[in-house]
Amino acid sequence: MRALVYRYNSICEPDILAVLKECDFEIDEITAAMYDKDMPASETLQLVSEALKKNPYDLVFTINFFPVVSEVCNIFKIPYLSWVVDSPVMELYSYSIRNKCNRIFMFDRALYDEFVAENPTGIFYLPLAANVSRIDALISDILPEDRSRFGADVSFVGSLYTEKCPYNRYKDDGSYLKGFLDGLIEAQLKVYGYNFLEECITDDMVKEFQKKVPFYQFPEKAVHNEKAVMAHLYLGNKVTEQERLRLLNSISSQFKLALYTGSDTSVLPKAEMRGLARTMTEMPKIFHLSKINLNFTSKPIRTGLPLRIWDILSAGGFVLTNYQSEIPDYFEIGKDLETFSCEEELLYKIRYYLMHEEERSAIARNGYEKTKQRHSLQVRIKEMLKLAGIVKLQGENI
Repeated sequence: MRALVYRYNSICEPDILAVLKECDFEIDEITAAMYDKDMPASETLQLVSEALKKNPYDLVFTINFFPVVSEVCNIFKIPYLSWVVDSPVMELYSYSIRNKCNRIFMFDRALYDEFVAENPTGIFYLPLAANVSRIDALISDILPEDRSRFGADVSFVGSLYTEKCPYNRYKDDGSYLKGFLDGLIEAQLKVYGYNFLEECITDDMVKEFQKKVPFYQFPEKAVHNEKAVMAHLYLGNKVTEQERLRLLNSISSQFKLALYTGSDTSVLPKAEMRGLARTMTEMPKIFHLSKINLNFTSKPIRTGLPLRIWDILSAGGFVLTNYQSEIPDYFEIGKDLETFSCEEELLYKIRYYLMHEEERSAIARNGYEKTKQRHSLQVRIKEMLKLAGIVKLQGENI
């Protein structure tokens, strides 16, 4: 079988390409967007159209959803598979998600519930995964200098969201709205496992907020859900920023914290800054060699497990994450990974697991084994292809 993959340099792409090849797919790639992030839609349309005219394909694939790719595939009547791995993904509000060619896979059940009515036969729920076999090979080659370089008591890899927070453009103007929204952000910071931001916003609040801050502009052919945009793109990212800054500051005040980020770290003077980590070669070693790996899920991910949790587990690392309502669907808390639901619990569990190495190591092993056996990227890709109607699973007359 043959697949056309439209790439834009997502960290997920190399592993998915490798697994598709393991499934006997011949892969052709369109890579222009990897080097030109501002490439116009007209150029994408031309590149995909020319490729589909030149060769026959069984499917077109992208990470996240591209309306223009969907429109081209709809014209050519070829299945378009897209795996949504982020949130929010503003392109999902496009009318293009209704196209019959679409096979859109969403990793967050709340996101799936929001959009499935737009295309009941073309939108599916599918959690994320990691390429355990590739990471196994990398971990098996760990050297003594790796242990010295990447070992840590507590590690965090990721953005601080200070550069991803458009809410910061809203300066304090003494208005009721600013006070209410700041209070709403503070309230959401105290609640884990349930995101209530959108349901607390009124249409009048959205209209007033749009006067205060440059607001996302929907394309003409899209569902204009301004409430969702305000809740997730603006308030949700602000909650994420504040959670990470506050919790990392508390942790670094009491424990040895290794921080890998490209964000401004001047607000965290007590953490050990280790710069950026290379996704494919360094991150798995960090996760494997750190005693405790922290995950703080971006608040627009309302129920699902972010890729970071799968990355850590697949490297045999110990995960300490904020609680998400989908975690018990896949893992046993306290046996496969650990969660926290407030700052006090987070600090207590860091201290506890640093002092209980055998218990910590057993949890990391359990999480790794369950991920390898049930949640590998190979398992997910086969499930995706089955749901999309491309192939059947092994044992079902492929």
